[in-house]
Amino acid sequence: MPDPLEPFDPTSSRRRFLQVGAAGAFLCTIGGETVSVAKRGDAAKADAAAAKVARPPSLVGRAAATKPAAGTGAKVEPTEQQTYVTPSPQPGGNRVEYWIQAVETKWTIVPSKRDDWHDVKIPGTSTFTATVYQQMTEGFAAALGPAAIPGPTLHAEVGDVIVVHFRNAFKKLDQAVTMHPHGVKYNPEYDGVYLGQYTRAGGFIEPGEEFTYTWECVPESVGAWPYHDHGPNHTLNTFRGMFGSLVVREKGALVPAVEQSLFLHQLQPPVTGLKRSYQCINGRAYAGNTPIVRARVGQEVALHVFGMDNNFHDFHIHGHRWKDSAGAFVDTPSVGPNETTTVHFVEDNPGRWLYHCHVFSHQDAGMAGWYLVE
Repeated sequence: MPDPLEPFDPTSSRRRFLQVGAAGAFLCTIGGETVSVAKRGDAAKADAAAAKVARPPSLVGRAAATKPAAGTGAKVEPTEQQTYVTPSPQPGGNRVEYWIQAVETKWTIVPSKRDDWHDVKIPGTSTFTATVYQQMTEGFAAALGPAAIPGPTLHAEVGDVIVVHFRNAFKKLDQAVTMHPHGVKYNPEYDGVYLGQYTRAGGFIEPGEEFTYTWECVPESVGAWPYHDHGPNHTLNTFRGMFGSLVVREKGALVPAVEQSLFLHQLQPPVTGLKRSYQCINGRAYAGNTPIVRARVGQEVALHVFGMDNNFHDFHIHGHRWKDSAGAFVDTPSVGPNETTTVHFVEDNPGRWLYHCHVFSHQDAGMAGWYLVE
């Protein structure tokens, strides 16, 4: 903040703001400790702070949930003593089960080392250690899909319950993580959020531990929603790739012929340890590396577009327009952090089309891709 005794210089303040934004600086409050992540190497400090976060007293034993943390003198509210029933599907609904683990993985942001749109090389290394969700087969027997950004898309219908068997499989990062959903209904036991001394069972899954979340798909859940880590180090882990989507449909609704979740986010040096910033779609940067979406004329297309960083983005497909929730035709809707917009239309315009964020600095730093229509 400027000194109130000095003349206010809006140009200088704007410059400082832009410098912080460009560097990707942010603050993490981890176990009561505030950690600045402003430059390469700071992520290790945040990880070290997260590793020191002790298991909440409420989880040492269920009896401890009715007692304050030692030495805090905290008053225990009745809400901390409540117990909850695991929900079941509504009549006609199903238990939709997933086995998902949290892992570290090497991730390359620009595998081709090229921007296919401008036909130029992208120099330098773009590989870093990401934190991600990986889908497994029943009982965590084997990997069902790659360890990738984003995590698997979860699908269900109104009346179902989504049952996620979750395992913290971190090997190098000694810290608790969780899985927190948006859009669905859940009780506090299945919130998947670290709350300090008030943390419930789903909010602190340490390496090697497992927990089963159960989330209800109510009528208000219809749509596409994000999920992400909400443990002690949730900001950094989410920025490193620990997010995914869940899609809830009306009972019996048809699945569009082309459907994909697209996350607009940045990967910055304080997070990755790399020398430069990348503006990404699903963890990749620049056309030819970002997802190539393919469709045919006459097909129903649904693209779920998420904001998954601290910025506001928008989404534009050349040669297309569609109706928003108010029924107005649009072609560049905006999304803020953890917001979603669904691009929904019947394809009628064949060709090679560019899709991208229309914040020009984001577009030019990698947030663009190809949409191919036959």
